Amino acid sequence: MTPTRLSMNVSANAKRTVLVSGAGISGPALAYWLSRSGFAVTVVEKASALRDSGYPIDIRGTAIEVVRRMRILPQLQDAHIHSHRCTFLNADGSELAVLSPDAVVGNVGGQDLEVRRGDLGAILYATVRDDVEFLFNDSIDTLDQSGQKVDVAFRSGQQRTFDLVIGADGLHSRTRQALFGPEAQFHRYLGYCFAIFTMPNSFGLSHELMMWNAPGRAAALYAVGAEDELHAFLNFHQPAPPLDALRDPDAQRNLVATTFAGAGWAVPGMVNAMRDADDLFFDTAGQIRMPHWSSGRVALVGDAAYAPSFLTGQGSSLALVGAYMLANALATNRDHTAAFAAYERDVREFVAMNQALVDNGAATLFPTTVRALEQRNTMLRGLATMPSATTRPAHSALTLPEFASTP
Repeated sequence: MTPTRLSMNVSANAKRTVLVSGAGISGPALAYWLSRSGFAVTVVEKASALRDSGYPIDIRGTAIEVVRRMRILPQLQDAHIHSHRCTFLNADGSELAVLSPDAVVGNVGGQDLEVRRGDLGAILYATVRDDVEFLFNDSIDTLDQSGQKVDVAFRSGQQRTFDLVIGADGLHSRTRQALFGPEAQFHRYLGYCFAIFTMPNSFGLSHELMMWNAPGRAAALYAVGAEDELHAFLNFHQPAPPLDALRDPDAQRNLVATTFAGAGWAVPGMVNAMRDADDLFFDTAGQIRMPHWSSGRVALVGDAAYAPSFLTGQGSSLALVGAYMLANALATNRDHTAAFAAYERDVREFVAMNQALVDNGAATLFPTTVRALEQRNTMLRGLATMPSATTRPAHSALTLPEFASTP
């Protein structure tokens, strides 16, 4: 009988194994909390290395408390982008209004943060790399839940078994597709396409944003410091998503160039720079809305489950908060079914409120008609005359539970 009892004790005390697909934001954040609560975590990432580029992102509201509990808030405060001003331009390039960044995006000055996406990713990775296994240049090929665990076949050819699998692989999640089917059934297109890339700072910009607008079109140059490089952003209204262009970089460049033909200010130079950019990122503005975020032993987190779109400025914050809440649910409930149910119950309303920001005016920076642009410009002029007005947070809050101990 002794060997049997020993076997049962070893089984009871064995670490639960979790595979996390995606090493962006929600993946490493989830890995941190799961590892802290006693899980053996593996993160698989299709890229060969961490992504060190990307447009600056916001960390707001409840997410500030998450990173404080992760003990990385001081590092993120050091990495905070201290932008001095946002200058809005008319279609002819003349100045419309100059505002503080907090007034434009609804950040709470002195609390909310804006950092380079690459900086956030690097800080998260450094926090977990010694406690978590990372598999770069690989991805999930197939998932099999027919047994008591999840059998995973990787594109590299290796096969492994995990207790749980979490998809943290972004808006166009392969995990979601394998589990629930094509993205189209969950994707809510918001009527915009955008192109992001970097270009030389030949304008002498420093710690500032300049944005040009015409009905249905917007162009922005963002200097996150006093560097020689600018983040360039071209956004435009498109009634239906250009599905063919999403799979063809040349078609993307041609679509953007055609859309912005005849535009004023610095837009022609931006279009030319886009054609030569080796870091062009093109996509549609959209949300992921799903009735459920899990199936069996596999669940989704972050953009894979509930992308809010860049129009809300809440993608990174939802990813951080969602990762915390999912890990806490798994630490609280030994049964994964109960854990996934608690995760959805506790987070869904928070997600819904933040996704609703696109319906409550979050897209007003990108008007699609002459009248809407005039109304937006009137609003901006009003903000410019009230520089001391208290900024109202452009996001909703969630009360975080104290992180649980593993049951």
